Amino acid sequence: MNEDEMMQQEMLQREAELRASEERTRNIQSDAMMQTQDKSMIQEQLDLGEELERIDYLLRGYTIDKDQETGDTIWIKPVDEEMVILSDYGVHLVRNTIAWYLNKNTLLSNYDEATIRTKMEDFASDLNDTIFMEYEKVFKNPSFEDCKDLLDKRIADKTKIRVYASQILGKKLSQEEQDAIKDKIIKQIEPIVERELEKIKQQIIKNKLKRFMILIREIQDAVHSTYNRAYAGQERKSLRQHMHISETKGGMQIQPPRKSGFLDHFRRG
Repeated sequence: MNEDEMMQQEMLQREAELRASEERTRNIQSDAMMQTQDKSMIQEQLDLGEELERIDYLLRGYTIDKDQETGDTIWIKPVDEEMVILSDYGVHLVRNTIAWYLNKNTLLSNYDEATIRTKMEDFASDLNDTIFMEYEKVFKNPSFEDCKDLLDKRIADKTKIRVYASQILGKKLSQEEQDAIKDKIIKQIEPIVERELEKIKQQIIKNKLKRFMILIREIQDAVHSTYNRAYAGQERKSLRQHMHISETKGGMQIQPPRKSGFLDHFRRG
């Protein structure tokens, strides 16, 4: 081998070593990024904080809307009191109850079908009994202003109906005559205002209690879904498999090229 061939051989070797070094650097960076992504994915898989926050908003009667300026999804506070079913005490009771089950300890458990069924039956029964026995504290009671506003609306509606009835008969009523009809209705209700307000209050409470069964169902399904993820240790197995795959990928090493010697030129020949 002459001097030019030796120089060319050394140049090729240096280029091969440089490419191998760059490849190892890229692999290290890729492995580090993959490990970070894997860790984030595992944390996200086991972290149910966002789900608990979503449940908290729903229990308070909030609705999802989109910010017209930013396009972000936001929670909107209810403007209609009829959308607010639970009191602060009720929200606290339900959310704390769910938090005992919606956590990584449950997710990483190992339950068979019979155990899940037994646990769900006990949970649903106890939750039903607890809410039923404390329904006066759990469900939001209407305020005096809520009842008053509804009574005012009923008086206004009755006035409109009587004015309309007169118009059907061809009578054109002045504003004073319409006010007189309203005053007459108020005088009829005046002796029983307290009773009417109490009736309105009880009706509002009954309307909220109509949501009792669906509320129990929603809570029960949220807990049941968490137990199902723990069925036969599926969540635990899923994480182990993912970690094993990640470790296998992370452990792959690119072998650097073997340094060539003087005799390699003759071997290749």
